[in-house]
Amino acid sequence: MERPAWAPQGIDISVPSVPRMYDFYLGGSHNFEVDREAARKAMEFMPGLPKIMQANRAFMRRAVRYAVSEGITQFLDIGSGIPTFGNVHEVAQTADPEARVAYVDHDPVAVAHSRAVLEGNDRAVIAAADLRRPQEIVKNPAIIELLDLDRPVALLLVAVLHFLEDSDDPHATVAELREALAPGSLIVVTHASYEGIPLTQEEAGGAVGVYKKIRNPLVMRTREEVARFFEGYEMIEPGLVSMPNWRPDTPHAVEDEDPFAFSGFAGVGRKA
Repeated sequence: MERPAWAPQGIDISVPSVPRMYDFYLGGSHNFEVDREAARKAMEFMPGLPKIMQANRAFMRRAVRYAVSEGITQFLDIGSGIPTFGNVHEVAQTADPEARVAYVDHDPVAVAHSRAVLEGNDRAVIAAADLRRPQEIVKNPAIIELLDLDRPVALLLVAVLHFLEDSDDPHATVAELREALAPGSLIVVTHASYEGIPLTQEEAGGAVGVYKKIRNPLVMRTREEVARFFEGYEMIEPGLVSMPNWRPDTPHAVEDEDPFAFSGFAGVGRKA
């Protein structure tokens, strides 16, 4: 298999990668046949996966614009993945050119491609770090040089927490991050769930099985389990809802959505 120029040396391009599968769902070009094969297999069970990913990105953009409207100009995006059109820094810096964005990912392709995309942008950085070690993130030199953690930050945990298994203690991990933020900060979360998917749990479970097979288990959590990630924060209206229902741009935007877009949950919370 020929290694393209954008693929860092040292990564195994024969093994599917979640960020590259996500890139494929969104119509990106930074993926390999092994990623496309795994993604197509998951789509055999859950054909609406691309629609879910599109709804996820649309929610993220609305949440970023909301944060800027509330005066927040610092963003920490953990599990940021491979940059695609309408990334956090593009949305935030369009709304406020002074906005600063720190991306975090542990995938080498995501980090390498982000570094290339961000070249020349002195208000955005990418750090290689793992969500499961939150102190390494909040103490990362590149991040603390760019972001002032004594001022409000919008923490984005978008489509990433469902890749933490219960054995990783995700609620404790997120609690560490929440506690590290200044009052007035926001936490932005999307999370997969069997709730809202227009399939039976058995049918959707086939797609979950694909992720388990590639050793990146997709953990579906209930509404109550997802709500725990916001403990100590005040939920912003309309609360924890499906992605299209969180402050849609227009009422018709919800009416015209694909049924799969309503899978899982999205929400924003504020630290008092």
